[in-house]
Amino acid sequence: MFEPLLAFAARVDALLWGPWTMAFIAATALFFTLRSRFFQVRRFGFILRRTAGTAFRKGAAARAGRLTPFQAVSTALASTVGMANMAGVATALSLGGPGAVFWMWALAFLGMMTKTAEITLAVHYRDAGPAGGDGRVRGGPMHYIRKGLGWGFLAKAFSVGVIVNALFTATLLQSHTVGRAFLESYGLDPYITTAVIAVAAGAIILGGLRRIGRFCERLVPVMSLVYIAAGLAVVLLNSGRVPAVLALIVTHAFSPVPAAAGVAGHSVASALKYGMARGMLSNEAGLGTAPMAHATADTPHPFQQGLWGAFEVFVDTVVICTITAFAILSTGVLDGGRTGIELVLAAFRSSLPAGMASAVVSFSILTFCLTTQIGFFVYFETAASHVFGRASIRWLRWVYLVPGVLFAGFADVDRLWVFANIAVGACALPNLAAILALSGVFFALMKDYLEGRNAYATETTDSTREYIRTAADRRAT
Repeated sequence: MFEPLLAFAARVDALLWGPWTMAFIAATALFFTLRSRFFQVRRFGFILRRTAGTAFRKGAAARAGRLTPFQAVSTALASTVGMANMAGVATALSLGGPGAVFWMWALAFLGMMTKTAEITLAVHYRDAGPAGGDGRVRGGPMHYIRKGLGWGFLAKAFSVGVIVNALFTATLLQSHTVGRAFLESYGLDPYITTAVIAVAAGAIILGGLRRIGRFCERLVPVMSLVYIAAGLAVVLLNSGRVPAVLALIVTHAFSPVPAAAGVAGHSVASALKYGMARGMLSNEAGLGTAPMAHATADTPHPFQQGLWGAFEVFVDTVVICTITAFAILSTGVLDGGRTGIELVLAAFRSSLPAGMASAVVSFSILTFCLTTQIGFFVYFETAASHVFGRASIRWLRWVYLVPGVLFAGFADVDRLWVFANIAVGACALPNLAAILALSGVFFALMKDYLEGRNAYATETTDSTREYIRTAADRRAT
């Protein structure tokens, strides 16, 4: 039934993820890194102090329609830390070989500044809501594309890309991965598993932004630490193979993996493609989705919230994705013909007691999936309200979780990931074009914050244009 759709999606994927797209993504990230003079390296300690160092401080509660900075980053991490960190890395390895990990790292290193830029711009151009409204703050690429550049059509195109991304990546692939894992571990029907997840996610989503923020800030740190601890245990138990794994990653980033008996070969091009595509899907640097959560933060300065973007990329890719990759490569399960979450399960089971491995992976994928679907609803709602109007959310929220249940029993997981590639490209290309065009605004805000001038005033809002302005904007008018 789905064959024509899958065949068409494969053709779109091949067109969208050609060499020019990858070059554009890398060049944009390199531009922000060079112009900031490698800020993410020079001031890495500063980034950690202003983000992780403040995460658990007791602060004032956020106002109505907003989240605290930590709730905002937890919501963003909820959608960022998901199946791409486990099944996504596994499919990148099975389709692109060990070299895909190197390109994942390279894009993450450069992408730390890309994500800082897009979050800063999202806070700067966010919509505080009309006077007398619900007070809900909304923002993201569709706002800075429309307000900063006046490109209304591109803002709409980006919003449509986010809707597709949410329906296929956040709901379909997340639920499908959990369904396959619970079938593999406990023999549960995937349709039952995904239906339960949809009901649980729906209960949180219907509670509104505040309930989403509170849920994410409590669960995201716990689920991340559980997976990191278990993954590190697998790597440490195979620590003797770590040097060989590192050599394998670097070698096959620049040279192809030859085919062997029963094992497919991998080209450098496939390593580059799947490393960059899965890496971008995982850490969302340049994708334009995370800024929609960060735009809701009750923060004193856009760049201060933007620093969380660099932190997110580091945690997501340099820490969590690397642990998954090293667990798979150090245990030698990559050549077993498995892919997706089955490959992750095989890696954990090879080093941990079978019951413990199944429990840890099941807990991780269940919580990763649930939080991703919940966090991504903020993006879905923001994009849908931009395209169809805010009233549309009343009925669109009911179709948000449907694709995950519909495709629960589909067996060919690699072909489903094609939709993720398309969704990433559809969001990333217009967003990257916009942040390049608005780079002058970003670097002005960055300079304002780092020099301690803090001329920015987040509470000054133009009620006609719904545009939160800087002190310079006020003087100009």
